Amino acid sequence: MFPAAAPRRFEVQNSPISSSIVQMAEDARHGLTAPQKFIPSKYFYDGRGSKLFEQICWLPEYYLTRTELALLRRKAVMLTRRFHNGDIVELGSGANWKIRILLDAMDKSRRTGIRYIPVDVSTDALVAAGEGLLNLYPELEVISVTGDFIRDLHQIQSDRPKLIMFLGSTMGNLDGDEARTFLKDLADNMGSQDRFLLGLDMVKPVEIMEAAYNDSQNVTAEFNKNVLLVLNRELGARFNLNDFEHVAFFNEQLSQIEMHLRAKRRLVVHFSDLDWSVRIEQGETVRTEISRKFTRPQVEALAQEAGLSVATWYSDRKRWFSIAEIVRQGR
Repeated sequence: MFPAAAPRRFEVQNSPISSSIVQMAEDARHGLTAPQKFIPSKYFYDGRGSKLFEQICWLPEYYLTRTELALLRRKAVMLTRRFHNGDIVELGSGANWKIRILLDAMDKSRRTGIRYIPVDVSTDALVAAGEGLLNLYPELEVISVTGDFIRDLHQIQSDRPKLIMFLGSTMGNLDGDEARTFLKDLADNMGSQDRFLLGLDMVKPVEIMEAAYNDSQNVTAEFNKNVLLVLNRELGARFNLNDFEHVAFFNEQLSQIEMHLRAKRRLVVHFSDLDWSVRIEQGETVRTEISRKFTRPQVEALAQEAGLSVATWYSDRKRWFSIAEIVRQGR
């Protein structure tokens, strides 16, 4: 648990579980031996992957970031109302664009009493974002946590009121079981005064969704293949990026965009650090990401099942993106 008070500083804490190469090895072996091969999308976000994703966010086809930031700017005062002398916890924080919008909605005296706790798998991204924030808001305290918020949520505790942010479309990266487990764990770790801001990419015309993951500049394709470079570096894998092509499409039955890497030829990829190899057939795919698209009734049902309730719902004018303000039931 974080202490009730600490010197004003920038600190990075590492989760011993999530930062372990052992966990990555287990995830890679499990995913690449599944009937539908997969690599967890969290491994996209090393330093290079985080920078590529920042580029994606400003591509013409990628509506999500523009729409969400515009919504945040319109609703920032409402979202931060009544919040002072507490902790803002941002899960999957990445760059510092979103937290800056909320901090700008508060005056300096309110920011002085706030501790910002970003959680991300990339230490490089956390350091860059944290140092940038302190340059803009020297009155702020930042305690960055390198970790996997799915596994390590119980470690992110505080005895002060919390505003927990899970923005972007990261919720969509969790399948149904993962989403239910995450929300239940979140509910167990929320106090009666805590609020949870959940960003949601909503169902919309298929051509708009698919274009966002198949940009004309092929930045998303480069981002997709970056996960192979991570496995090469961290686990001694011998993936050749030229052996794969980027594939992204909307799975209507599951209401989710899927990103895959499709093998151009039959491959046997060796992991020297694991003394293990995986066979991938020509045309076979490795799924690297899902991005589920939601409707409001789906979200309200998920929250209800976890012991939470949607207190307020905000959407842009086209209803392409939403932010749900969620609290514990009975509050």
